[in-house]
Amino acid sequence: MNLDEMLAASGITGGAAADGKNTKSGFVTLIGRPNVGKSTLMNRMIGQKIAITSNKPQTTRNRIQTVHTDERGQIVFVDTPGIHRAKNKLGEYMVGAAEKTIGEVDVVCWLVEPTTYIGAGERHIIERLKKVKCPVILVINKVDTIKKEEILPVIDCYRRELDFDEIVPVSARSGANVNELIDTIYKYLPYGPMFYDEDTVTDQPMRQIVAELIREKALHALNEEIPHGIAVVIDSMKERRSPKGVITDIQATIICERDSHKGIIIGKGGEMLKKIGANARYEIERQLETKVNLQLWVKVKKEWRDSDVLIKNFGYDRKKDDL
Repeated sequence: MNLDEMLAASGITGGAAADGKNTKSGFVTLIGRPNVGKSTLMNRMIGQKIAITSNKPQTTRNRIQTVHTDERGQIVFVDTPGIHRAKNKLGEYMVGAAEKTIGEVDVVCWLVEPTTYIGAGERHIIERLKKVKCPVILVINKVDTIKKEEILPVIDCYRRELDFDEIVPVSARSGANVNELIDTIYKYLPYGPMFYDEDTVTDQPMRQIVAELIREKALHALNEEIPHGIAVVIDSMKERRSPKGVITDIQATIICERDSHKGIIIGKGGEMLKKIGANARYEIERQLETKVNLQLWVKVKKEWRDSDVLIKNFGYDRKKDDL
């Protein structure tokens, strides 16, 4: 039994293309627990990498808007931080950004993992979704990690908890059923003009994208206890002409909370910082389509995640997160 057959057997439709006579346009939020694959799915749906990804939870910190445009209209995706129990002011900011978005969009896509266990975190989200007035689509991600016959029990488990408008199993990693999810989203969007030009992919400033790419490479390279305590600030970013073409000079600072963390980030003989820089430079060059000269520094700002001023200075501003 293939995925479409399983959906039909459970009474779930995969969605259909919207009426092509008029343009549909609207905002869609991706919510869920940390590390459920929201950023990976969003990157997959728009066809390129904007949101950073890692196997560590709480990777996304801001609401990131990206845009999918085709002949039917435009979907503005809002990727949010994972909803979790906050342990500091940065955590409160992240959870607030995610939960605030739920009431401001045209469609909510709730991502869950393919398991029949519904924990306290999922139940908290369910209670929030019961108050939502817009359509809610349950997206069961990572279906490539289980056997096909194991999907239906997951669907039945969640159906008992909430009356979802649609349930769509997908694999953000492989792309399985992602186009069907896009079709389903269009089904529930209102008719109206597009919010962005057709060639717009994201509303994020390039400096912020570059900072996030550096943070992503640090997340990949560093130990578990360090990544949540780092931020990246772009000190300067300028283009210059050279005999070999355009070069973008970037100076950036990795902020950490402890002196011991600074030593780990720099590494013996500066090897760890060089590794982070080399990996980040490769990704940044792909984004900018220019050669990049990246210089990294490391500074300690103790307990910055509990400082309203520093949280705002490092780019996590509640006012900037209004749709």
